[in-house]
Amino acid sequence: MAIIDELRTPLYFAAGTADLAVQQARKVPGLIEQIAAEAPSRIEAVKKTDPKAVQEKAQARFAEFVGGFDTDLKKLGEQAQDLALRGVGVAAEYAVKAREKYEELAAHGEETVKAWRGEAAEEIVEIAVVVEPDPEPAKAEAEAEAVEEPAAPKPARKTTARKAPAKKAVATEGAE
Repeated sequence: MAIIDELRTPLYFAAGTADLAVQQARKVPGLIEQIAAEAPSRIEAVKKTDPKAVQEKAQARFAEFVGGFDTDLKKLGEQAQDLALRGVGVAAEYAVKAREKYEELAAHGEETVKAWRGEAAEEIVEIAVVVEPDPEPAKAEAEAEAVEEPAAPKPARKTTARKAPAKKAVATEGAE
């Protein structure tokens, strides 16, 4: 049964992802209309901006950023080690979040498949059965059917008489 569960989760994940992609794609025409409506005002705002003022502001921010560097190497080493540890923690946190999101999408996919109730659900079950058929439920099902249904008399088969095949006489040389 573990193989079936291992197959279902990725399939449900794929179904959930596809369903969410379709939902997001339906929003695209509205976003395009919104961007088209805002485009003229944004273009005018860019035209009115003074490039020299933007450049001076960027230079001031860069100077502030560079001026904030500490030149003490020992302190820089400690900061690098602290950043590395933070990075490991953040990576672990993202791994947990990714797993949660995966399970969330798989659950959404399972609901989507149940909603479709068509060929997709049947195909998933068929794939699971082909990969790992469970013989015991089939035996139990056959036994249950045998118990539930009383043995109905089978109609007698009509038999026809058959002629025995004719035996050929074999002549032997010494028998005459």
